[in-house]
Amino acid sequence: MKIRVLGSAAGGGFPQWNCNCPNCDGLRKGTLNAKARTQSSIAASGDGENWLLFNASPDVLQQIQSFPALQPGRALRDTGIAAILLIDAQIDHTTGLYMLREHRQKHPLWCTKQVREDLTHGNPIMNLLEHYCGLDWHDIPLGDSFSMPGIDGLRFEALPLISNAPPYSPHRDKPEPGDNVGVTLIDTASGKRVFYAPGLGQMEDHVWAAMQAADVVLVDGTLWTDDEMIRLGASQKTSRAMGHMPQSGPDGMIEWLDRLPASTRKILIHINNTNAILDEDSPERAELTRHGIEVSFDGMDIEV
Repeated sequence: MKIRVLGSAAGGGFPQWNCNCPNCDGLRKGTLNAKARTQSSIAASGDGENWLLFNASPDVLQQIQSFPALQPGRALRDTGIAAILLIDAQIDHTTGLYMLREHRQKHPLWCTKQVREDLTHGNPIMNLLEHYCGLDWHDIPLGDSFSMPGIDGLRFEALPLISNAPPYSPHRDKPEPGDNVGVTLIDTASGKRVFYAPGLGQMEDHVWAAMQAADVVLVDGTLWTDDEMIRLGASQKTSRAMGHMPQSGPDGMIEWLDRLPASTRKILIHINNTNAILDEDSPERAELTRHGIEVSFDGMDIEV
């Protein structure tokens, strides 16, 4: 199984276009030891030729250009993207669908019924794209293993997460199972597993079981502390209220990742521009290193 991290930042990317927090300002001025990042997305393949795109970020065109495997050039119009899976209906995970409208046939699109509803009514991307290539929708069966036509060598298991639905969703602040999902990718030849959950607001028994069974966990790294955005004056909401477990503090992501088997590779993704771990010289980044936790970056390759 091959995975490419196309984008490792949370919504807005890093630096965020209108943000002058210490991280964004330091990166622009060249005084911060950090890498610029686009908005969260990965691509996965079992054969190295046909790729499943997880989320279509607003930066998708830049991400495709940075990864030649997604543009194999076998014909006048071509793509290595064989299917798309959306883990939620958030703007930073779906806007890129507009950029992929020139496809010659419908994109196979996998998402839950709740996400489809949000993208048909609250943010009607699916309706608009019917005027272009269109989308061939497939429901994600929660709790059951499934495969995808065109994605050979991989199977998937999706499970509901406690997070939050988009502001335009009728489920905002009262989420339903299916508004957000985590996905286990399974290599059918080796049995190796990767658990992917860029938005994770609370640990549940079924989520913890999936993480313990995985060889690699690629999980929510949005904010360092629960009150990070409030302290900076960037928001009035805590990390958990926005649907993201903070890394530090009681019941934080570090505490949970420390409980995984020593052989598990632990990687954070969906990192907000305010998070101190983006500074590679920060005490927070050093703490992650002491705990054996990696910070993903755009262009990171993971092979399992």
